[in-house]
Amino acid sequence: MQDTTLYEQLLGLSDPWFVSSVKLDVAKARVDIEVEHREGACWQCPVCGKVVGLYDHAEERVWRHLDTCQFQTYLHARVPRVGCAEHGIINATLPWGERGSRFTMLMERLIINVLQQTYTISAACRLLGITWDQAQTVMFRAVRRGLKRRETQTPQYIAADEKSVRGQHYVTVVCDLEESAVLYVAPDRNTESLAGYYRQLTPEQKQGIKAVALDMCPSFVKATQEHLPEGEYKIVFDRFHIMKLINEALDTVRKQENALLYQQGDDRLNGSRQLWLWGEENLPQKYQERFASLKQLDLRTSRAWAMKENLRRLWEQPTLVAGSEHLVRWLDWVNRSGIKPMIQAAKALKQRMSSILNYLLHPITTGTSEGMNSKIQAIKHKSRGFRNTDNFIQAIYFFCGKLDLHPR
Repeated sequence: MQDTTLYEQLLGLSDPWFVSSVKLDVAKARVDIEVEHREGACWQCPVCGKVVGLYDHAEERVWRHLDTCQFQTYLHARVPRVGCAEHGIINATLPWGERGSRFTMLMERLIINVLQQTYTISAACRLLGITWDQAQTVMFRAVRRGLKRRETQTPQYIAADEKSVRGQHYVTVVCDLEESAVLYVAPDRNTESLAGYYRQLTPEQKQGIKAVALDMCPSFVKATQEHLPEGEYKIVFDRFHIMKLINEALDTVRKQENALLYQQGDDRLNGSRQLWLWGEENLPQKYQERFASLKQLDLRTSRAWAMKENLRRLWEQPTLVAGSEHLVRWLDWVNRSGIKPMIQAAKALKQRMSSILNYLLHPITTGTSEGMNSKIQAIKHKSRGFRNTDNFIQAIYFFCGKLDLHPR
């Protein structure tokens, strides 16, 4: 088998394309393949598919192909331009590469696979011998391709959360909770960031959303109320963020009381911060004896801790009525306690009662989104951060969007 025939088979070329020559440069560890087409070949307009005539050729272009025995391999060809009465003069479709790409489709598939395994552009570049800009371009093309192919979806349960790009720069991430996939990413974390997702949905899709898990961010709440039908009744505040608010109030109580006790020479609360914040069932064995003695003391911190633990039982209630009664009793208990930080936190929860209790109708959380955030954080860490927000957005789609990325 001749080299030309071998490479025709490897490239999957068929009439009218053929390999005219193969040049090997051992010193440069490089193989160059010249590809031509036979004269009189018929062509199709890449837009409408009509059979049209050859107009002329563009200048020769070069595509990087899969390596041959560790030799970098390049394909050379002049791209035919066809003349379509409807669409004008346009480049013909090539069997080995997509329009605008500097890689063959096989090479581009390999780059995408390596990126998905390494999670970093720099690592893929070292393995494949390509530049950072080339790898990033392939990633961006893959995301555009995947988003274009994504079928119209009607997610029933979604979650919206924020993710830091750097410092105080954020992006808004919308996830499909059932598919564990990122649906939408937008710069910032304001009302418009989430509203942009809702605007791209059809009225039927908006109606099909049963519930949205949020972290009590006012801008996300506003966007959901304004852009979803009956949006106010579809909001489910995430239990993690609710308990975070209560834990912050509890820790404020501890710090205030510890300061007062310390002035009296009592340091029993020193170093106990994490003991109060752990869930009772998660307290390590080695701390249980000390914590049992602290709970028995007549401390405001002990009472605040009991309130925190009692609130956790809200999400275990069997019905909406039972949950509502539990929350009302809890709010009354806190308000009568006289513990100001807890009273302030309870006031914030009372204003959001319906969205908190919606969990008992739609038991969803941003947990999937938080899990996705862990994956996003890993991408950010391995890439050593992102200076450009758009690059970060593209990476999130690429690694977390469950998109059909490969050329075909």
